[in-house]
Amino acid sequence: MKTKIALLSIVLMFVTALPIKAGGKDNLQKYFSNTAAKVKATENPVEKRQILNASFKDMTYALDKVQNFGLLSDNDRADLARLKSIVQDKQDELEGINGYEKVSDSQLNNFSNYVVQSMEQADQTVTISLVAALLIVILIVLIV
Repeated sequence: MKTKIALLSIVLMFVTALPIKAGGKDNLQKYFSNTAAKVKATENPVEKRQILNASFKDMTYALDKVQNFGLLSDNDRADLARLKSIVQDKQDELEGINGYEKVSDSQLNNFSNYVVQSMEQADQTVTISLVAALLIVILIVLIV
């Protein structure tokens, strides 16, 4: 039993050191792409705002939980904090707080596309481990 735990620990250490190439970040992008699709499929601007707001809150919650996960490196924690900041900025812009002008009802579809593009660009500057990305995805799936 101790051998299995030691082997699992070693495997997890190597996995946490691997940057994500496709799997985890693609899933995060899919999450925001699915949110954008839901926004576009909805006619009511109030519901569009609720969908976007819920998406941002769920992602923030997942990022908070993953940041507190003990196996993550300091670099992962810093990158997750940057990603969380990006998500928070988008939520602030949606709501028109913290110096942002509120997104108008007529621009909500465009804003949802902008969020997807912004998250794709964040992938180029934020590198998180596979374990961190998978934890985020798992938490998002459990929340939704």
